[in-house]
Amino acid sequence: MKPTKLNHAHPIEMEARYIEEVRKMTPQQRFEKLMAIIEISYLLKTAKKISK
Repeated sequence: MKPTKLNHAHPIEMEARYIEEVRKMTPQQRFEKLMAIIEISYLLKTAKKISK
């Protein structure tokens, strides 16, 4: 696979790159990434909505 400068590519290529990246991670790194995603999801869910 060619390295890209931006994080934009065809969805199939992006999925393959993501899977390759996850396989290189240790279980601890995977857990930390999951917890970060959960934390961001919770923050977005509970964020104060701004109405104009």
